[in-house]
Amino acid sequence: MRQLLVIENISLDGVMQAPGRADEDPRGGFRHGGWAAERLSRDPAAVRASIEGQGNTSALVFGRYTYLDLVGHWLSTAPNPFADILAKTPKYVASTTLTDPLPHPNSHLLGPDAVESVGRLKEEGSGDLVVLGSGSLVQQLAAAGLVDSYQLTILPVVIGSGTRLFVDTFADLEVVSTLTTSTGITVGSYRVVRP
Repeated sequence: MRQLLVIENISLDGVMQAPGRADEDPRGGFRHGGWAAERLSRDPAAVRASIEGQGNTSALVFGRYTYLDLVGHWLSTAPNPFADILAKTPKYVASTTLTDPLPHPNSHLLGPDAVESVGRLKEEGSGDLVVLGSGSLVQQLAAAGLVDSYQLTILPVVIGSGTRLFVDTFADLEVVSTLTTSTGITVGSYRVVRP
């Protein structure tokens, strides 16, 4: 059975919205886009630690918004270190508005019930299913008990508004590893403890 790994950049107050660019995700009037990018650009140790452990990725899972924005951004700005990986890795997209064919290579729509579809994907094949961004989808998957682990890059900033990673779902987490860099960024790997 595949493991479902969630990878996120989050603030100290748990915000995960728009870490990369000022215009990344202004939904809800969010004004702090790009809050993580500059800090991470000054901390190569944190960046290295945040991408470690992803060598077992067999597929990526996205919500519609993150798929269109993140994948579209990196594929349109090639060459970059992510374009080749994003193009070649199978991508599964939760959406009720997109239709086939999807705009980026090696992409597949999940069924009408994304949670059920991801549950089936976990039962097929090997390797990790990795979710990047996709806050609403992550919250649904966590509530359904499908998330197996989190890799969180926690930046020392309090944002005060925006979409938070953890909402209304209890999670007992076991610390697998942590690294705190000289800039105060913590990269932690956490396994969900099942009752």
